[in-house]
Amino acid sequence: QVQLVESGGGSVQAGGSLRLSCAASRWSYDLYSMAWFRQAPGKEREGVAAIDRIGTTTYADSVKGRFTISKDKDNAKNTLYLQMNSLKPEDTAVYYCAVTALRASDSSWYLSSRSFPHWGQGTQVTVSS
Repeated sequence: QVQLVESGGGSVQAGGSLRLSCAASRWSYDLYSMAWFRQAPGKEREGVAAIDRIGTTTYADSVKGRFTISKDKDNAKNTLYLQMNSLKPEDTAVYYCAVTALRASDSSWYLSSRSFPHWGQGTQVTVSS
């Protein structure tokens, strides 16, 4: 069973930065694609950024140039990161990391929540104006 634990959320003023982490255990992330999603109150969950097993990245238009997704093996933990810069109030949401063993040639597939069967519990990000 894949286990995903997010951390790094918090409150920040507009223009600030945060780095989210997602520690993955009980699986080999080199074989999987991973992504960050977010869900604001009253809104559907939306894809933010994804990275496939060879490192190809995909971003939602709303975060391009501000967010960076990356992955790393650190201290024997497979860790996914989301560096978020120039944060805006509309970035306020619960952020989730997700994993899938499937692949697709269409990059937009990686930003669909239906593509990912494994999810973390989420971490809150609040950006104040």
